[in-house]
Amino acid sequence: MESMNITISENEKSQRLDKFLVQKFQDYSRAFLQKLINQENIKVNNRKVKQGLILKVGDVISIEIPEREGISLEPDSSIRLDILYEDENVIVINKPAGLTVHPSENQKSGTLVNGLLAKYPEIKNVGDSSMDLTSLTQAGVATFNAPFQNTRSVCELAIGEIIMLMRGVVDKNNKLHQGIWNKSSENSNEVRGKTLGIIGFGNIGSQLSVLAESLGMSVAYFDTIEKLPIGNAKKMASLTDLLKISDIISIHVSGDKSNQKIIGEKEFSQMKEGVVFVNLSRGFVVDLDALVRFIKSGKIRGAALDVFPKEPKSKDEQFISTLQSLPNVLLTPHIAGSTQEAQKNIAGFVSGKIMDFINTGNTYLSVNLPNIQLPKQKNSHRLLHLHKNVPGILAQINKILADEKININGQYLKTNENVGYVISDVNKKYNQNVLQKLKQIPDT
Repeated sequence: MESMNITISENEKSQRLDKFLVQKFQDYSRAFLQKLINQENIKVNNRKVKQGLILKVGDVISIEIPEREGISLEPDSSIRLDILYEDENVIVINKPAGLTVHPSENQKSGTLVNGLLAKYPEIKNVGDSSMDLTSLTQAGVATFNAPFQNTRSVCELAIGEIIMLMRGVVDKNNKLHQGIWNKSSENSNEVRGKTLGIIGFGNIGSQLSVLAESLGMSVAYFDTIEKLPIGNAKKMASLTDLLKISDIISIHVSGDKSNQKIIGEKEFSQMKEGVVFVNLSRGFVVDLDALVRFIKSGKIRGAALDVFPKEPKSKDEQFISTLQSLPNVLLTPHIAGSTQEAQKNIAGFVSGKIMDFINTGNTYLSVNLPNIQLPKQKNSHRLLHLHKNVPGILAQINKILADEKININGQYLKTNENVGYVISDVNKKYNQNVLQKLKQIPDT
């Protein structure tokens, strides 16, 4: 059993235990640092430690490592830890490859994200549609989004807004705030028995259809890609066919450029009289000037929009739209997917995907790199090579490995329009110089 005792001096008091350990042993081996970060085999004053423990003068920290674990208590100059951010709840460590930092319970509260954004204001909380994916790809930065984690939140808002618009709640609420008692059933309808037309039958559109059917609605949908109908949802042959039969229309299309203003003057004129219109997808898919005209004419009895062609970049910038002050119109500031539940799910999912990429090379659901789901590694090292999608790269990689007499246990290649991604599983023992040679391949 290797052991070490440290007595806290006057100069070392009032520090958090985790911060003290990271600073004191930042040049030690990965395995030892892993034990410290996980607070394994550590006691203070012969007692198990608690998260966030503050050290006092005279406290004795005992660190014991069983010999069978083969962990050295000697410094390793190749390792370096830096503290990026800390507060009373969490400590964020810039970790070298091969070291895993497990989140504490406190990190799940959002303190980590808020603290990092406060300390590094240049970091923006944005969706992938707002990111320069070309530059990220050129820099070899894998970028992931969470396509399923806020689906329920968007669907619930859509259903809630559809019901409110069908009942005229918006105007009745506004008038009651003005002291006007407008108790009337005029232009107030149930959603049961009505036809919901969904444009875009992906993750959100298909789940919305399930919720709508549970309320007694009939569902029809149109998608340019073949989609499996869910429940009793009916696939329409064309967008025009969908618009003509729908009492309510809800848009849930992707951010593809081909969806620019897919709903305009022509499409609004094809809709039923008194239709309810909902757009929680992308701001550029609707011609707002045409929408305003049809709302004012009365053909569209109510509308709800959560996205706009031009949106403020911060809460300090004023929002201006021709839709403001129109009757029976609900406007929300791009919050359809913004719930506490969705944000927690997104944070866990995306961070998990990034860690999976770091540890295994998996790029499934990446929005900028070729998507590949790799098998689990078995007694091998995994070499990842990103390059421009040009001929001959794989041959050059394999020549380098052959020249170094490195046996390939498994190899995978996936490309997209711009990038190639080669994953080579090789024997664990190999000349480290091969990494430098792989980096020197042109177009890497």
